[in-house]
Formats: sequence, structure tokens, C-alpha cells
Amino acid sequence: MSDLVLNKQRILEATEDVLRRFGPGKTTVVDVARALGVSHSSVYKHFASKADLLDAVMRGWLTRVGAELATVRADKMTASEQLKVWLRKLIDIKHGLAAEDPEMFATYVVLTMELREVVQEHLSEFAEQIRQIIERGVARGEFDVADPAAMARAVLIASDTFHNPIHASEWDRPNFDSDFDAVCSLILNGLRTQRS
Repeated sequence: MSDLVLNKQRILEATEDVLRRFGPGKTTVVDVARALGVSHSSVYKHFASKADLLDAVMRGWLTRVGAELATVRADKMTASEQLKVWLRKLIDIKHGLAAEDPEMFATYVVLTMELREVVQEHLSEFAEQIRQIIERGVARGEFDVADPAAMARAVLIASDTFHNPIHASEWDRPNFDSDFDAVCSLILNGLRTQRS
């Protein structure tokens, strides 16, 4: 491949392929360059380091997840229904990624455990989407919440075991769906609880 047609998107696509083969620990910029048929210095013109390259891959992957979740619109749903649908969609997306692209999902798990900045940005985006749902519920008198932003973070923490990739080995347990329904009910009842 000529350096003239090399761009960030092509590098990111090649990096995903290399990550699927070798994993994040063994993947090098040289491997990515070799897959593209260019010198490693050509890759470094676009990304300053392997860490920057991995962040960009993960940012793209996680941005796609966030964009799918943003499609959960209120329409005729109550805020409670919207929040439950949003959480279920998050779970379905993560579980689908684990099943459909296990090598890339394994990379995501490793990078999540390293608590990379990009993962924190991802969680902030999720919390913001939840905050908007909660604020809609407050505006309609459905929820009684003093601090929607804090409650949004609490919702993510309470539902963590169902969507955080570090818990992926637990996702096929027999009571997964009934446990999710119970936790979701607990969350929604907490949002509806009157302040003292």
C-alpha cells in the first residue's frame, strides 16, 4: 500500500485485524504496518504510539456502541420504560459483540481492565444518556430525583454486572434475565421513591 493512500481509517481497520490475531499484548505497530504493506514510520505519522493507536481503535468501537444506544428514543414510552429498554439494549449490544467478535471483545476486556481514558469517556457518555432519561422522568413527575447526574452514575454501577465486559464469564448463568429484571425493578423503584 502506498503511503499516499494510507489514512487513519485504514490503519484502524488493519489494527483491528491484527488485534484479533495477536491480542493487545502482542500486537505491535510493526505488525500493523506489515499488514498494510507500509513502514512502521508511516503508521507513526498518524498515531504517536501504540497506546494512541489502541485508544483510537477502542474509541471507534465504543462510539458505535454509544450511537446504537442513542437510538433508544422516548416516543410513546414512559421514562421507566425507556430506561429499561436502554439498559436491555446495552446488555444485548455487549453480549452480541462478545458472541460475534470474540477476539475483539477480548481486546476490549483487557483494555477495560487497564481503565484507559477512552473507556472512562465511554462510561461518561452512557451516564449522560441515562441522565437525560432521568431528567425526562423528573420533568414528567414520574421520577423524584434531586441529582439526575449522580443517579445516572448509580444506575450504571447498579447494572454493572450485566454489561461490564469483566463480568462476561457470568453472562450465561441460568438466572441472568430474572436477575436483570429484579435489579431493573430495584433501580426504577428507587427513582420513583419520594425524597425525605
